[in-house]
Amino acid sequence: MTETQTTDETAEATRPALLEARDLHVEFSSRGRRARAVDGVNLSIGQGEIVALVGESGCGKTTLARTLLGLERPTSGEVRFGGAALDYGSKALKAYRRQVQLVLQDPTGSLNPRHTVYEAVAEGPRIHGLPDEREIVASALSRAGLRPPERFFLRYPHELSGGQRQRVVIAGALALDPKVLIADEPVASLDASVRGEILALLLRLREELGLSALVVTHDLGLAWNIADRVAVMYLGRIVESGPVEQVLTAPRHPYTQALLSVLPESPERVVLSGEPPDPTRIPGGCRFHARCQVLASGKAAEVGVDAKCRSELLDILPAVPGAQAACHYAEAVS
Repeated sequence: MTETQTTDETAEATRPALLEARDLHVEFSSRGRRARAVDGVNLSIGQGEIVALVGESGCGKTTLARTLLGLERPTSGEVRFGGAALDYGSKALKAYRRQVQLVLQDPTGSLNPRHTVYEAVAEGPRIHGLPDEREIVASALSRAGLRPPERFFLRYPHELSGGQRQRVVIAGALALDPKVLIADEPVASLDASVRGEILALLLRLREELGLSALVVTHDLGLAWNIADRVAVMYLGRIVESGPVEQVLTAPRHPYTQALLSVLPESPERVVLSGEPPDPTRIPGGCRFHARCQVLASGKAAEVGVDAKCRSELLDILPAVPGAQAACHYAEAVS
């Protein structure tokens, strides 16, 4: 290992957490039962770091993102920003949302068709009473790659391409000069030719502004291209996390392996049986065991952990920079 690699890894390990979830639980009532949408999550995002949160639809990613934004209150655990627990008073939340901004997946749905680009980007600064509105809007559009910004002021969303609309949404977030962006499937609705441009923009914003980001996605290919670290979520809990290259080149959890198998370069496709279980009825043992290809193939039995997979609960993963997986089989063969 070179001296440069050691220095980089030390910096990664000691990077202070800017936004954190600590033992976060979020529950909802569903047909008389409690749905555990987020069921014990530890997650940290450092200054200038991009973390990808990956998993199937219904795994709890969006609920976790909404809770980090202060839009949902946790049942237990806490959200921390800058080392302090999130205050849910109206004034404190308003100030917090200047620092942590949301970028939604559907720019068409995010933008009011009756509002011009200028009005869309100016909405946040007006809510927060910021001076020099025109200068803020122009600067935000320019940072988002819409130049010269004045050329876009009076345009309406239907006059823009999909990529331009997404840039307007990003400009609306940048207008408040946030420290963290939470991007929910930021390129899912865009053509393949435009996806790379938006991902490059997010990386450039990180370099130029020191922005941190949580990118919520079902696409591990996107995570590979943009993230420093990846957290894989299944049924309300993070089941594997670590540096993106380490996790995606040598995944230890069978669920991560299955998600990766759909990528074109994967040598073998893993087809998971069934759907994710009902979050009101999370199974005992490993929550993935009913769909696990390693258990079904007999590999877990070969190393003597099949009974543990079906009956023994796994510890909640801590928020650490190194690679880790919540899996009895992975622990047995490591």
